[in-house]
Amino acid sequence: MLSSESVKILHQSALYRTKAFPAGSGPDFTNGAVLCETTLDAQGMLAHLHHIEHLLGRTRTDRWEPRIIDLDLIDFDGEITPDPAQYRRWRDLSLEEQMKQAPEQLILPHPRLQDRTFVLVPMRDIVPDWVHPVSDETLDQLLNRFTKDQLAEIQQIPNAPA
Repeated sequence: MLSSESVKILHQSALYRTKAFPAGSGPDFTNGAVLCETTLDAQGMLAHLHHIEHLLGRTRTDRWEPRIIDLDLIDFDGEITPDPAQYRRWRDLSLEEQMKQAPEQLILPHPRLQDRTFVLVPMRDIVPDWVHPVSDETLDQLLNRFTKDQLAEIQQIPNAPA
């Protein structure tokens, strides 16, 4: 369903199980990542992802509500959108403010990616040499910020189709 005339999946990660975020907000999540090639621009790709979510029953009533699917655009060929200052503003929001505010425009790279093992670990499966376009940190450098206990919270699902 993600693939179409305008979007081709090149690689996909293993699947991983993690606790819902924020904690206690629902059942465990299954997480993964895909690397795509597309003729769409970043805004068009985000619209494509939102369309897939809608087809699968996703609603967008409340911020971080329980959801059947959540497709995020994490990086778009190193694009920084809308600009580095706006990116940093959203990246640096406190958790309390993140839960209240949602950007009205696409922010790239995803401003929370460096905080989430459930994003970084699957990314490492498909783009191990990826470098954060703002911080210039590698995936391994970003993952080294987490404790062993935090990294242990993301469990690869054995024998899951990749």
